[in-house]
Amino acid sequence: MDRLLEFPFLDYVPTVFDNFSANVVVNGSTVNLGLWDTAGQEDYNRLRPLSYRGADVFILAFSLISKASYENVSKKWIPELKHYAPGVPIILVGTKLDLRDDKQFFIDHPGAVPITTAQGEELRKLIGSPAYIECSSKTQQNVKAVFDAAIRVVLQPPKQKKKKSKAQKACSIL
Repeated sequence: MDRLLEFPFLDYVPTVFDNFSANVVVNGSTVNLGLWDTAGQEDYNRLRPLSYRGADVFILAFSLISKASYENVSKKWIPELKHYAPGVPIILVGTKLDLRDDKQFFIDHPGAVPITTAQGEELRKLIGSPAYIECSSKTQQNVKAVFDAAIRVVLQPPKQKKKKSKAQKACSIL
């Protein structure tokens, strides 16, 4: 969120809840973009869902250099979001893209395992996300694309596939 607002890059800034609101122009129309950054720590499990009410889209981020972070998407975050905000679209985002190909990082962190783009796409399909984007806050690569995708999903939602029914039933009253 800070990088979208062009604040300087900081290695880690813990948040409990942080929010920001700005007007942005999308396709010639002014849209109010309200961003809420919530804490992922277990201490906030009961408080965090209070911020979900009224959300039009979620940006669900995981680290591209942490298998645990990647696995938490399906184990922790998707069940929570589907429970408290069913039907709200989720943009899946892989963060720390700059570190995924950084050989020195993996030398310094021997247990770290990079997550591939293919794994991210597989997870996107599994959770039914309309978009998957990899980005780097440090280099700003694709940061704007993340927010553009979120805005686009709200303004132009993907068409829902119609479920096939076994038999068409009709009732006419004259």
